[in-house]
Order: sequence, then structure tokens, then C-alpha cells
Amino acid sequence: MPKLLIVDDEPGIRAVIREYAEFGDYEVAEATDGMEAVAYVRDNDADIIVMDVMMPKLDGFSAVKEIKKMKDIPVIMLSARGEEYDKLFAFEVGVDDYVVKPFSPKELMARIGVVLSRKTPQENPEGHLSFDGLIIDLPAREVTVDGEKIALTPKEYDLLVYLAQNKNVALSREVLLSDIWGYEFGDLRTIDTHVKNLRNGIGPYRNRIATLRGVGYRFDG
Repeated sequence: MPKLLIVDDEPGIRAVIREYAEFGDYEVAEATDGMEAVAYVRDNDADIIVMDVMMPKLDGFSAVKEIKKMKDIPVIMLSARGEEYDKLFAFEVGVDDYVVKPFSPKELMARIGVVLSRKTPQENPEGHLSFDGLIIDLPAREVTVDGEKIALTPKEYDLLVYLAQNKNVALSREVLLSDIWGYEFGDLRTIDTHVKNLRNGIGPYRNRIATLRGVGYRFDG
């Protein structure tokens, strides 16, 4: 279960992010300002941080600089300041993504999943992804279920690989449509149809693809 640290001085924002994160099976910790965040990271681990910019005691930019000196934890900056200068400065100090307030909690969770997926090893040295009897041979683009090859369409295969490579990460339909189909906008039912067919294809391992109501899907590894 990935651990998310939420750093924001507004209790309402922390509560909203926590609700969506816990629904997506994240472990959640909170800090109310930059100094508290730095102190937390000094004594604890986190897989990703959502960091506000304008906070008392220590601002988000300064907190990120201090955290990066200790640990390489990915950070998504959350700010009401959407000017280009602010975004560029955030990336210069080591931020992985920048979300402007007001924000969509669903989009934020999708961005968290994408950032985490970049930090996740995607395959073993032999180029296989194995989950009990479900084996994906990446070089051959073949999938076997309990030793039997199964027939998947190219997009069903791509969807399975994407889900498996981002195992245990909640992925929104919008992210799947963008990253697999290359569409910024489109019919999200396309994802649901392909997931249904994919589940039928992998048979006894269909339950590894969990539906997250109102969000999207997650591959349980």
C-alpha cells in the first residue's frame, strides 16, 4: 500500500485528498506546514508527497528543497499560483508535477498514480511480468494463463501491460484513455469495454483488475 503525505495548512483540502486517497487504498499521513513536513520525512518514509506552496513557518518550495536533501521522494505541488514562473521554479527545485487550485481530486489522484508509476520497476530482467499463473512475455507480446496462451487484441494487450506495470496504483479512465489510446478526450466507455473483454480473457485472474467506483481501475499485484 503506497504511502501519501499531504502537506497543506487548510484542513478542508487535507480532508478531501485523504478521502479520495484512502478510497484508492493509499496510506495517508498529514502535515500542516513545511516545517512539520520536513520533520515528518526526517523520521518516516513516504512514497509520494502532495505539497501546498503558501504555508506558515516554511513555504512549500523551501520544504521541498530540505526534503530532497534527505530523501528522493516524488512531490506534486498544489498551489493557487498558476503563473508560468511559479511552475518553472517548482520544477527547478525538484517537483515532479504541479497542480493549480481549485483542483479536481480525481485528476490529482490520477497524477499521483502516474508519478508513482515512473518510480516503479516495470519488469524483471527476462522481460516477463508474472502474477502467479498469469505471465506476460513483453518481448514476444504474448500472455499465458496457467500455461495456455490466450488471444488478446492489441489494445487489450496494451491495457493489460499498462495496468500490470502500474500495479497497486489507482488509474483513472482519463489517464488510461490518454496514455494507451493517445486521446485527451473521448468516450470513457471504451475503457470499460476493453476491461470487460480483458477480464474475460485472463479468466481465473480477472479479479486482479479491481474496479474503483467513480475513479477507474487498479491492477492488484
